[in-house]
Amino acid sequence: MKNRNTKHHVQSANRQILRRTVALMGVCGIFIFIVLAARLYVLQITEHELYEQEAVDQQVRETTLTASRGTIYDKNGTVLAMSASVESVYISPNAIAAGEKSPELIAAGLSEILDVDYDAVLEKTKDSSSYYQTIRTKIEKELADQVRAFSQENDLAGCIYLEPATKRYYPYSSVASHIIGFVGTDNTGLMGIESKYDAYLTGTNGRIVRLKSSNGTDMLFEDYEDYYDAINGDNIYLTIDANIQQIMEKCLQQAVEDYVIQNGAAAVAMNPKTGEILGMVTLGDFDLNNYGKLPEETLAQLKEKHAGDEAAYNEAVVTALNELWKNRITNFTYEPGSTFKPITWSMALEEGVVSLNSTYYCGGSVPVAGRDPVNCWKTAGHGSQTLTQALQHSCNVAAVNIGLGVGPDIFYDYVKAFGFIQKTGIDLAGEEIGLWWNDWDTYAASGNLTSLAAASFGQTFRITPIQLVTAISAVVNGGYLMEPYVVDKAVGTDGTVSYSAEPTVVRQVISEETSAAMRQILEAVVMDETEGTGKNASVAGYRIGGKTGTSTDTNKEASTGVKEYIVSFVGAAPIDDPQIVLLVLLDNPSNESGIYVSGGQMAAPTVGNMLADILPYMGIKPVYDDADQMQVNVTVPYARNNSVAEAMESLEAEGFVVQVVGGGETVTDQLPAAGATVVKGTRIILYAGVEKDSDSVAVPDLSGMTYSAAKATLEDHGLFIRSTGVGLNGNYITVTSQSVAAGETVTRGSVIEVTLLDQSASMLGLF
Repeated sequence: MKNRNTKHHVQSANRQILRRTVALMGVCGIFIFIVLAARLYVLQITEHELYEQEAVDQQVRETTLTASRGTIYDKNGTVLAMSASVESVYISPNAIAAGEKSPELIAAGLSEILDVDYDAVLEKTKDSSSYYQTIRTKIEKELADQVRAFSQENDLAGCIYLEPATKRYYPYSSVASHIIGFVGTDNTGLMGIESKYDAYLTGTNGRIVRLKSSNGTDMLFEDYEDYYDAINGDNIYLTIDANIQQIMEKCLQQAVEDYVIQNGAAAVAMNPKTGEILGMVTLGDFDLNNYGKLPEETLAQLKEKHAGDEAAYNEAVVTALNELWKNRITNFTYEPGSTFKPITWSMALEEGVVSLNSTYYCGGSVPVAGRDPVNCWKTAGHGSQTLTQALQHSCNVAAVNIGLGVGPDIFYDYVKAFGFIQKTGIDLAGEEIGLWWNDWDTYAASGNLTSLAAASFGQTFRITPIQLVTAISAVVNGGYLMEPYVVDKAVGTDGTVSYSAEPTVVRQVISEETSAAMRQILEAVVMDETEGTGKNASVAGYRIGGKTGTSTDTNKEASTGVKEYIVSFVGAAPIDDPQIVLLVLLDNPSNESGIYVSGGQMAAPTVGNMLADILPYMGIKPVYDDADQMQVNVTVPYARNNSVAEAMESLEAEGFVVQVVGGGETVTDQLPAAGATVVKGTRIILYAGVEKDSDSVAVPDLSGMTYSAAKATLEDHGLFIRSTGVGLNGNYITVTSQSVAAGETVTRGSVIEVTLLDQSASMLGLF
């Protein structure tokens, strides 16, 4: 009985333990299930995207296909910036190690082909945990083919990759560099149009998606790869005309050399009726294909200045590059000087303060409340003069009297209306705004007219060149202030126009009648050979108006004692129906040139030289009077294979003088060659049965010669003349520059272009 009870007790205890164990296991199971469920919730719900992405990253390698950046064209469809297909080279150190390939072989081959450092490539091959190391980006097809052949010859598939990319090219190098701008290594626009219109130009990148094996190498089969095409960026069409741009750059560079310009030069051409910018130049410019490279001369100067201090040298290089990239038309302010006087004349005419019959007396100075008397550049004074003559003479005394007659309040209203207190809104990044007096009203209220007097002739305030050319356009176009722009439209790859610019009238500042009167006055500044201070901008056969300017940086002079001039000229042509307004600035000319430092002596002929080529290119036909006939540049006709008699008759009918060399009856050659541009009346040499002289000759020094003397001297050397500048006759009209320097050798028959300048005593002033 006892044994039976004991056995029953043991069985009861076992069942109890079993129940407790089962219960405990159930509790633990439920707990573990809850923990697992919670973890699964985190993995599958909360962190699903994270682990899904990690799985994709583990199984897939994705390569970006850079979209081709849109092309930038000038207004005629000339390519100024384009993207071309290139390739980038990468290696997979993991695949190299897994395939037991030779790192030394790979480093040697790639360093030789790609001109990269051997040790640097070898070091990259050692990181066996890496699947992707960049060796060199954006290489041309020739190099890419060499890399591809090297990989195939050495069975390096999967170890070396060539992936498509694009590279930006600028076919014209430095042409319009400050407008176009450039892109960084990631194809993002950093300056100019490339930056301002980056969203249009960029496009959408594509992708290559490949599966990876368990050891991380690409599975190079069609079924394991997806390709997503890139969508190329929109093409941009500018208002800039590359031909006009190049003419401006050529003439501006010649001016820099002729007048020894020390701080750079700039020019801008605008269609006054629309606001379209036709050309915009800043010198020195830079090569867009090597935008990060300074001229060797500049680097040498910086190295010498910061010898032994690498940090200071590097900082100086960055500063110099930023200065090189600065667009002086939009990102530079200066005192306009007398080129501002047309603004003063315009507001006075519009307000009825003056008329074309108004007269002013200049005795050399004028008293002004609150300051010393204002002196005219002509210390003896101009005497009595009409309103037109006062601008022809660039008289400061007349300008002050006109400004005082307008009064400070109305004067300031017009300054704002002409756009000098705000940005023009041009579609280029980084446009600056000028500097006007903060205390203008305070001075005026106190009866101190110092600021008004200085402003009337363009001194002691600052503007940008784009503000001035826009304002002068309003003066001559009927009074309408136009918003300037450089981009005409953006067009997608499918032909869809995504952006289109339209001429925008900001406001009408003066009336049509006042504008017509100003055109008449400005024409007299250039076309009057006796009175006009701008006559060096004249071009035979064309009606041109404009204004000279010579100013100093008064703040710099006050703080440093250094006096530097900016000479300028703003011209409009044809002045009876303006199609172009052109401004030139030459910063700090040197006296070494031998030319008197002034806008009339330096900037005016530069504008004249530009217009001499630009106006015919624009299809604007010249109209010559009798006085113009002998200074017209004409094209030499083709005379070869014609009879001597026929050729002589034809050439003489066109105003050429003919000389025949040889006794044959047929023209076998000629000098100058057909198509050359020379002055009417040039002596044409016809060779009849004898060989043409083709030896080299040294170019004579023509500086200071009259036109007739220079022409005769060149012809004595077997050379020919083409002239730009003022009329040919006059005791003070002489050659100031020549397209080929004295002493250089050229082929006999070459045409030498000369600039003629009127250096009469009436021109020697700061206007």
